[in-house]
Amino acid sequence: MIDDDTLFQFAPTGLALLENRVIRRCNARFCEIFGGPEVAFIGQATARLYPSDKEFERIGARGLAVMRDSGRYDDERIMRRLDGTLFWCRVRGQSLTPEAPFARGVWSFADLSSERPVVQLTAREREVAMLTARGLTSKEIGRTLGLSYRTIEVHRARLLEKFGARKLPELVAKLSGMPL
Repeated sequence: MIDDDTLFQFAPTGLALLENRVIRRCNARFCEIFGGPEVAFIGQATARLYPSDKEFERIGARGLAVMRDSGRYDDERIMRRLDGTLFWCRVRGQSLTPEAPFARGVWSFADLSSERPVVQLTAREREVAMLTARGLTSKEIGRTLGLSYRTIEVHRARLLEKFGARKLPELVAKLSGMPL
């Protein structure tokens, strides 16, 4: 019979046990995704895996708000490997302490870099791209981010240009890693 530790270590997706956004345990696939040995991650804040401290704070605030309601959070975002390279990552988390969602949780990480290239985006463009990929309209994105519809349209126009897309469906396909 296979024990729980073996199942955790050899899971086909990156797994990490976090306490207050600090890595307490991670598996082999997590180490492979982020490019380092387990000892490079244990006891480290997950902030070092984000493109910037600002991005760490912004996504953390959004995730905490969602987790207070459901205990779960998921998104697709740009993350950073130990060598500094950026890549798209699907992140899913489940709190083990509903009264304090970030106190202790299990998180999974899937590398999407083979499906989705990284294009140089501002933090705001990344937010708009993430919400666009989820199928939100410009008005819905504006409400979510506290911005006007017109501002979101400007960001989307820049995204169309940066991704070489002619129309919104083509942009969504590129953001989602779907074949065109």
